[in-house]
Amino acid sequence: MTTPLPRHDGTIALVTGANKGIGREVARQLAASGMTVLLGARSAERGQAAVAELIADGAGDVRFLHLDVTDEATVQAAAEAVERDFDGLHVLVNNAGISGISRVTHPSIADVTASDVRRAYETNVVGVIAVTQALLGPLCRARGRVVNMSSALGSFARVTGANGGAPSPHLLLPYSSAKAALNMVTVLYAKALSEAGVSVNAVSPGYVATDLNNQAGTRTVAEGARIVVDLATRPAGELPTGAFLSDSGDLPW
Repeated sequence: MTTPLPRHDGTIALVTGANKGIGREVARQLAASGMTVLLGARSAERGQAAVAELIADGAGDVRFLHLDVTDEATVQAAAEAVERDFDGLHVLVNNAGISGISRVTHPSIADVTASDVRRAYETNVVGVIAVTQALLGPLCRARGRVVNMSSALGSFARVTGANGGAPSPHLLLPYSSAKAALNMVTVLYAKALSEAGVSVNAVSPGYVATDLNNQAGTRTVAEGARIVVDLATRPAGELPTGAFLSDSGDLPW
């Protein structure tokens, strides 16, 4: 039996890329714990549909927030909405991410284009920075916490190790290099924001069945959401910062 989360009424959380997959499940679980959850999505139609479904299922206080992490106008508008409607932001989950590969399979790494890599970085790295920067004020006021959705495929140790289990290099070039960059972004924000009481951590959800991998993953979205929800709800005194974690513990950089 799953242990119910402690109540977190009055806590404000924002989850990017949350209309489906792990992000949607994170939003559902956080709302079920009593948080007011802002479900960020670039598609208003899909985001509003996800909110309606979650509310119908009894998830709790979930609200749609139009947010495309690659679109500066929506990022700024979302930040202004948070500033206007709430005293602070307690939890930011930077979940939005893409593989960067526009085609399902590649015969070789030669088929990867600079556009593939640029697209991956724009969402997985620059988008995280854009959203985090825009929300620094509310995060610092709330002494909040940031959870960045990384991947074990962004670990140098895992990818280069004998048991790394890495897929073909053409898949790694856009995605893994972007997630490795995100890990460094996480460490730098953790150091910069420590005095403000804001924690910043990177997590790997594991190989979860999502649209990112054409539902080929071996874990459920609930299992993938576990480490994110843990860091979003863990007591402040037990919360690390500048860490790279999975639900089984620390991951090597």
